[in-house]
Order: sequence, then C-alpha cells, then structure tokens
Amino acid sequence: MLSYRKGSRAERELIEHFSTNGFCVIRAAGSGVNSLSPDILVFRGGIQLGIEAKAWEKDNLNITREQFTNLRRWEDISGINCYVGWRRSREPWVFVPLSVFKENEKSFAINWSDASAIGRKLEEISVY
Repeated sequence: MLSYRKGSRAERELIEHFSTNGFCVIRAAGSGVNSLSPDILVFRGGIQLGIEAKAWEKDNLNITREQFTNLRRWEDISGINCYVGWRRSREPWVFVPLSVFKENEKSFAINWSDASAIGRKLEEISVY
C-alpha cells in the first residue's frame, strides 16, 4: 500500500505542475491498477504527451513486459509520445522515452545514470 500512495503522490505532483503551467491534464482511470494506458495525459497547443509516473528509489527501474508492451501499443495507436517519468527522493524528475529502455527476459529496464543522461528534465518537457 505504501508504494501505491507514493506513486499517487508522484502523479499528483506532476498533475499540479502541468496544470499550473497551462496544460490540460487527464489522470487515467485505474491508474496504478491496470497497465492499459499511461498514468497521465497532458495537452497544450498541439503538444500531447503520455506519462507513466514512477517513484522508485533503486538504481534500476524495471517495467514489466506487459505494462511496457501496453504503453508502446498505446503510443503506436494514439500517435502520442509516451515517456516514463522517474523520480527519486531529493532528485529531479527525469522523463525517458520508451525507445531507450533495454529489453531483458521479463521486463524492460533502465538505470538511473542512463535515465539522467538521456532523459529530459521537467522544465524541458513542460516547454516541449
């Protein structure tokens, strides 16, 4: 239950940020329960982003094969770019495109070092 609350808090943080910066924001129904769509959709003047929010302290972030495949499928069908937004305590948000995750036997993964180097910061993605 603690990880669900932590994830919900991270989603609310993103919703607050985007909504106060002029975006329309939708939190997906069942967010945190199913993996059929990104957690958050943000829109502004032709900008459309799907964000899967992850609050994860470890050095490696693994997304189950099922969830990752659903995100990629959602991105392909909708035409909306999806990012995994990853936040660790006392670290800034990093937004990583699905294309840079590495596939392994059971999941798709990225480490914090690579995510920080490749990913976009919250300020960058807010002016997309």
